[in-house]
Amino acid sequence: MNFCFGKELLRICENEKIPISEAMLRREIHITGTDRGAARKIMERSYQVMKGAVKKAAENPRPSMGGLIGGEAAKMLARGQKTRPVCGAVLSRAAAYALGVMEVNASMGLIVAAPTAGSSGVIPGAFLAVQEEFGFSDEKMTDALFNTAAVGYLITRNATVSGAQSGCQAEVGAASAMAASALAEIMGASPDACLAAASSALSNMLGLVCDPIAGLVEVPCQKRNALGAANALVCAEMALSGIPELIPFDEMVDTLYHVGQRIPIELRETALGGVAASPTGQRLCSEIRSRG
Repeated sequence: MNFCFGKELLRICENEKIPISEAMLRREIHITGTDRGAARKIMERSYQVMKGAVKKAAENPRPSMGGLIGGEAAKMLARGQKTRPVCGAVLSRAAAYALGVMEVNASMGLIVAAPTAGSSGVIPGAFLAVQEEFGFSDEKMTDALFNTAAVGYLITRNATVSGAQSGCQAEVGAASAMAASALAEIMGASPDACLAAASSALSNMLGLVCDPIAGLVEVPCQKRNALGAANALVCAEMALSGIPELIPFDEMVDTLYHVGQRIPIELRETALGGVAASPTGQRLCSEIRSRG
């Protein structure tokens, strides 16, 4: 079993009467020659690493290597315990968890690059917040990761998840699309609705540049991960509500690629433009270099 485009994936799901996660699991078994148990065990390990990164940031915040971030997740979680978050409990926790994973990444801790280190907070942030809210098992969340893998594979195959190639729309945008599709499936959406959620998530991130201060995956990367988690939740909810996405997933992936090719090189992970080129961004860059 294999597929190269979203439309092929949907055809398999329709013919076999299976969700996207199951289609991806069967593809993994077919491509790698492994068995179901072994494939799931690898994904189970990935989810435990994601949860561990969230927990580490909440319980033991530490500064990043560049010193630009550290402790943001703990602050946001503390506020959520004291008062009613302005964006609601689930969204607030998703954002805080996403911030936290990026803190762990930037302090050389263990994370899952899903699909990249620079976007590693989106999926665990959104997943763990939803799991806590609805009481889903780790097994259910692990299954859902196969859905994220299917979407990530299709974006990687037909476009890119590299910020250096296509800006942050290809990193946080892809992660947000992966999470949106999987969250929709968790809540009972059809495969068509899942890819509609993914398409919407990509659309909302189109044109997002990659402009890390001092070339470090810290600022503005961390807060964009929180935004990606929020975007995933909103897009999943829209899909579950029956709100259509007019642009099919495959066309949105093509659009991502072509938009990325038109983003100036200064705005593609070179730290030569965007906030990295702002006066404060330049000052911070100089301070970090003088320490090193």
